[in-house]
Amino acid sequence: MRILKVTASYAPFFEFGGPPVKVQALAEGLARRGHRVTVLTVDWGLAQRGGGQRTTFGLRREENGVEALYLEPRLPAWLRYRSLTWYPGAARFCRERLREFGAVHIYGLYDLLGPRVAAACRAAGVPYAVEPMGMYVPIVRNVRLKRLYHALFGGTLISGARAVIATSERETAELAGGGVEPRHILLRRNGVALPGALPPRGQFRAAHGIASDAQVVLFLGRLASKKSPELLLRAFAHLAGGGNAAARLRLVFAGPDDENLMKRLGESARLLGISGRVVFAGPLFGESKWSAYRDADVFVLPSQNENFGNAAAEALAAGTPVIVTETCGIAPLLAEGAGLIVPHEEAALTDALQQVLNDAALRERLQAGGAALLPRLGWEEPVQEMEQLYERFGRGP
Repeated sequence: MRILKVTASYAPFFEFGGPPVKVQALAEGLARRGHRVTVLTVDWGLAQRGGGQRTTFGLRREENGVEALYLEPRLPAWLRYRSLTWYPGAARFCRERLREFGAVHIYGLYDLLGPRVAAACRAAGVPYAVEPMGMYVPIVRNVRLKRLYHALFGGTLISGARAVIATSERETAELAGGGVEPRHILLRRNGVALPGALPPRGQFRAAHGIASDAQVVLFLGRLASKKSPELLLRAFAHLAGGGNAAARLRLVFAGPDDENLMKRLGESARLLGISGRVVFAGPLFGESKWSAYRDADVFVLPSQNENFGNAAAEALAAGTPVIVTETCGIAPLLAEGAGLIVPHEEAALTDALQQVLNDAALRERLQAGGAALLPRLGWEEPVQEMEQLYERFGRGP
């Protein structure tokens, strides 16, 4: 089958977090199963990364059997708001190539690319699915603008889809509560793609001047208010405030600074008297990312709302004990001994950190639980589920 995937971010732009990782894993998995897959995405500077052939739509790159087309934004930077911009290549692509595809899969909300392609799909009779990726319920940031988007574009985008894909039971409930017909919702988890070999322990600590006997608490993900890094900072401060053992504690924030939170976090750490114990590592990819997981004593995902939580699955795959808030979609998978699940509260998070850092036997139990869960977290099953979905509503070979 010819399959089109539409996303505002795709490889090699992994600084956008989980979405490009997910779309790449699904696209390449489908290509390995014999499907012809094209990704229509946005050019965030591909030429500067040494890739792409010029086409009438934008730059083109092919990797692992997947064709990726990178559309160039055509608004001056001062007029753009995140992904809200104009892509003239999108209209041309829809006119010239959209009818080639038997199924279209649109990822994410709050951009103009997905609604543009969806409108063309409806006009041409090409079936499409939408995967909101946890964005359906407007929370935390720019709520009014997001509600305006739903009024102008989102409602039609969702209502015209043959399927709306959720990645957790929590997201399924949010979609149904927002008016999406339950019969149109498909629950499909995310997966985790391990590197060929995990890096040896010690590389991340050496690169960031962290002693081998320090206890490292790791936050890895976008520094965004939705993910509650300040909640983790305050919980950590309760532990780092006294005693000789506390002097060995380090809190690492690793990830892109989406909302310019790093300065605020740094100032909060200063006021709490723990500046010397907080490390800002910046965005990490590839081996550097896996080195951070390997060198952490515990990974924490304290999000106030998370449709799944890929970083928690990656930490688990690296053998690192995991703490997540109960508002993370991955929490039910971890409930049988693969991680600690806590309310989105400072006291509860402080207590969980204290338990994991002070109890070596607990850390071993969590590592064993994670290892037992790992075979259920690969991408093979999600790829098969997407293949079955496309075959069910798609058209043609």
